[in-house]
Amino acid sequence: MNHSKTRGHLAAIFTIIIWGTTFVSTKVLLNDFTPIEILFLRFIAGYFALWLIYPHKLSLVNAKQEWYFAFAGLCGITLYFLFENIALTYTLASNVGIIVSVSPFVSAIFSYVFLKEKKPGIRFYAGFLIAMIGICMISLNKDAVFDFSPIGNLLALLAAFIWAAYSTLSKKISTFGYPIIPATRRCFFYGILFMFPWVIGMKFDVSLFEILIPINLLNLLFLGFGASAICFLTWNYAVKNLGVVHTSVYIYLVPIITTFTSVLILKEPITQASIGGICFILLGLFLSENK
Repeated sequence: MNHSKTRGHLAAIFTIIIWGTTFVSTKVLLNDFTPIEILFLRFIAGYFALWLIYPHKLSLVNAKQEWYFAFAGLCGITLYFLFENIALTYTLASNVGIIVSVSPFVSAIFSYVFLKEKKPGIRFYAGFLIAMIGICMISLNKDAVFDFSPIGNLLALLAAFIWAAYSTLSKKISTFGYPIIPATRRCFFYGILFMFPWVIGMKFDVSLFEILIPINLLNLLFLGFGASAICFLTWNYAVKNLGVVHTSVYIYLVPIITTFTSVLILKEPITQASIGGICFILLGLFLSENK
């Protein structure tokens, strides 16, 4: 394995570890903010963080490339998070976790059709099925049921397709040869821009006092600088070096990270079903990576 691929795997693992812990910060912030307020504030913070890290403007060599950045921002920043958050208001969190986890499967199809990447082999599909069994074991461990909510489940499935589309667009953007920081920042810009109609149409009433409460400020900074600015950079870096399919399979690890975070921070017990689910997910990830 060459060094760029090794760094790509490490970047993907780092990203998933951070994303797997964001539910704690979101849960804290929901005491004072609505989902759309949290979403808007975290990406505004992330956008300005990327300017601080790399204060240089991105000049496109081809005006048509602007469409790729716009659609990437619409998919990965606006629609994915909105659909996922709205889905949570209609159905159980376990449902959303399971359905969104089909994203690597969809990513494999998209990368093969649109990017002409290598067609995934039988190991990938076997790994997908085994990982999904593990994810179901963990996600259904608490709720013990799969609640059939057509609207909520459909929104979660759309979120999975949308994230696969974002990863595919990110891979395409990486071929343009631009530095990864301003390229990611441009996607953030369009994501925030497309978010404005939702901000106006939904309840958005944020005061500076609420933001400056220490616990709120720390969690917003974590979501904005860490989970948004840094993690979108590392995810895009992984996609660039590993490809869409090999990066996307790391999404399987999110329930594992969430489980351990629940045990360490929220003091929730770990059950035999969770342990079994973790084993299935790791086996599925091993098979999907094919090496």
